[in-house]
Formats: sequence, structure tokens, C-alpha cells
Amino acid sequence: MKVFLSCDHAGIELKNEICEYVASKEGFEAVNLGIELGEKIDYPVAAENLCKKVLEENALGILICGTGIGMSMSANKVNGIRAAAVSEPYSAKLTRTHNDANVLCMGARVVGPELAKMIVDNFLEAEFEGGRHKTRVDLMTDIENRNK
Repeated sequence: MKVFLSCDHAGIELKNEICEYVASKEGFEAVNLGIELGEKIDYPVAAENLCKKVLEENALGILICGTGIGMSMSANKVNGIRAAAVSEPYSAKLTRTHNDANVLCMGARVVGPELAKMIVDNFLEAEFEGGRHKTRVDLMTDIENRNK
């Protein structure tokens, strides 16, 4: 499974560490779309660029900014993206199993590298359960489509 990673200037170091971590996991290909030290990008721009790739390649994405909130808000403006700002592993798992999230957002000022790895593990290893959850995801998609 391809996983795109990106960040703004607040998330560079964590993004690089998580990119290496994802690349080391069997069955996952990490693609670094983010900036490097000394560069700057506004988080809405980084989020939109990553989300387009996620949709084009039916992949997953990880976005990192200071809190994860700005990235999440920006990513969710892209039709077809279900992004969640997460700061602990349980929510990372449930956002995949219950909400069919395709983008994980984290805050480099909120979580450290080891906690971020646990969050990423739970996100990447979980699968959408469907069933009653599919009905709710479909309702979210309907809202999205009505409000384009």
C-alpha cells in the first residue's frame, strides 16, 4: 500500500522520521511529498497536494503540522478525503475501522516520535469494517456531494 507523507515547516522532523518508519514496514511504500529543513509551505497547500495524490492512486496519506488540526481542516475540503487529526492510537484505529479515513493528521507539537509511530501503526494496520459504518460514511459522502 502506498502512503504519501507531507508536512508544513512545523512538522518536518517528525514527517522525516515517520516517513522512514513507514518505509521500513512490510507491505507499505512511503512517498515523501513534504518539504525539508529551511523550506516553508502553508499547510493548506501541502494538504491539497497530498490529498490529490491519495485520491489519484487510491492510497493513504499522513499529514503533519504543529497540531494536526490545520492539516485536517484543509484536507477535508478536498472531495473524497476523510481526514482525522489524531493524538493517540485508539482513535487512529477507529478512524479507519469506523470512518474509512484515508488521511491521518498529527501534530508535531502534540505527539512525540514514539507515540506517532504507535498512532501510525494503528492507522495503517486497521481496515474499514463496513456494515453499519458504511451507511454512516455514505451519509457523510452525501453531505459532501450536496455541498460542493
